[in-house]
Amino acid sequence: MFTVSQIASELQGEVVGDGAIAIKGFAPADAARVGDLTFAENEAYFTKAEQSAASAILVAGDFKSATKTLIRVRNARVAFAKALPLFFPEPTFAPGIHPSAVVAASAQIDPTAHVGPYCVIGERVALGAGVVLQGGNHVEANCRIGEGSHLFPNVVVYAHTQIGQRVRVHAGAVLGSDGFGYVFDQGIHRKVLQIGNLIIQDDVEIGANTAIDRAALGSTVIAKGTKIDNLVQIGHNCVVGEHCIVCGQVGLAGSTKMGNYVTLAGQVGVSGHLTIGHQATIGAQSGLIHDVRDGEKWFGYPAQPDRQYKRQLIALHKLPELLRRVSELEKALKARTSAGSQGESQ
Repeated sequence: MFTVSQIASELQGEVVGDGAIAIKGFAPADAARVGDLTFAENEAYFTKAEQSAASAILVAGDFKSATKTLIRVRNARVAFAKALPLFFPEPTFAPGIHPSAVVAASAQIDPTAHVGPYCVIGERVALGAGVVLQGGNHVEANCRIGEGSHLFPNVVVYAHTQIGQRVRVHAGAVLGSDGFGYVFDQGIHRKVLQIGNLIIQDDVEIGANTAIDRAALGSTVIAKGTKIDNLVQIGHNCVVGEHCIVCGQVGLAGSTKMGNYVTLAGQVGVSGHLTIGHQATIGAQSGLIHDVRDGEKWFGYPAQPDRQYKRQLIALHKLPELLRRVSELEKALKARTSAGSQGESQ
């Protein structure tokens, strides 16, 4: 339990009202009870928050209330993200290795790491301080997992994968599996050995059931701060820049190069060997087959600059009316031509 003043101090916010009010939870306005903190980032949210049972409201801007205590911050949604861990701290995991885990003698495991039940740790694996393997994780030979990283159940990490600090990998993800490399030879698809590795830098988060392939040669790289949603496929030798957002069901073909702060919305498909510039955005369900320059927004199938594609969509919506008008003109022209022919014959 916290007071409003304590929460405001944590969030670097300003109290407007009674800072001594006790806050024991955080809830959306429509579910808030007495003792809860809620938040409002616009006028509509604020109206609902004022009408709720919440004891205090987290706001940005010049909102005023005669009935509620406010915590005024620069950005309500950012403050919301910072406040939640105060009320919902993540579970802690005791250091140690579960008796059911299988750990190679050459593995180096920091004493503060947690290795859960049925984990398999290969030769020369290194786990840093505070690493958590929750259970059922398989970490193959020569992998390194940095300080504070957390693997949820059933994550598989193939050999030679390098994982940085504070990386979170959700259940069922597969890191460093074979790239999809084959060459057609005398009627068969002959496998090209994938002898590179996967490097995941600090503060990356990877969603459930995502697969990231290791490189054929060299490294597949996921740079620091990037967040990857569930069910994403990233092919071999891709380089994903810093602080990118990759939404669910995105697929990157091999050797895609992404700059920093790129956003790929849901179900985007990217052809191989393309370059996507810094701060570019690709809209949902787009099929990208061309390079994209810094800061551009592309959309559609196949993807085009968004303004160009939106003009095409607007024109497409007008097509039925245009066809109707053309049909009427054709009928009128046909009638006029017919009347003219009859006049000439007379």
